[in-house]
Amino acid sequence: MTLSSLTSVAAMSDAAVDAVPHAKKRGRPQKGEGGGLRAQLIEKSARLFRTKGYENTTVRDIAAAAGIQAGSWFYHFKTKQEILAAIMEQGMERALAEVETIAAAPLSPSARLHRLVEAHLQTLLAPDHHFIAVLLYEWRSLDAPARERLIALKDRYEDVWDEAIAALHHSGDWDMPSQFDRLLIFGALNWTVQWYKPGVGADVPQLAAQAMRFILRKPSAVEAQ
Repeated sequence: MTLSSLTSVAAMSDAAVDAVPHAKKRGRPQKGEGGGLRAQLIEKSARLFRTKGYENTTVRDIAAAAGIQAGSWFYHFKTKQEILAAIMEQGMERALAEVETIAAAPLSPSARLHRLVEAHLQTLLAPDHHFIAVLLYEWRSLDAPARERLIALKDRYEDVWDEAIAALHHSGDWDMPSQFDRLLIFGALNWTVQWYKPGVGADVPQLAAQAMRFILRKPSAVEAQ
């Protein structure tokens, strides 16, 4: 998954708001994946960082979105930077787990690439998947250790694709392979966030089938079945 650095380093001016958190004073919200305040903070922060930008989002904004006191979230995260890193890491770990599951499945090379394309598009276009936008636009806001962790996840994600593309080349289903195939595929797929509108035209599975037609210049294995 290509990482773009499209914004400058964000300054955190609100790290010291409201001195000591009042642990459990208002309880922990049970929204978000798995329930719990930490999941809620990640979910709400991701949406805020996507819509307002990391730099323009304050810790008070995050607390208000989660329905807690301004200092309460320090129980789980010491800084806004830690929340940013958690959003990106959690999102990348989910995406990586999905493509590694696909890679381990007994599929033909063409069907495997088709599944990877659909999974990537789902990750990009699902209405509640804000981490991709945050990852792309707030990359420079991460500190060095967090970047290293994200790069390690990104490399594993790209390795899955490289192996799938190599298998497709060797199968003969890709008539004119090149050394830039993965980069070109990611460039085309990632750009869908600029123009895709849910409920208008193709859904994600249909879009994935059309993407495979574009990549291979012939019907995909899934369509042919």
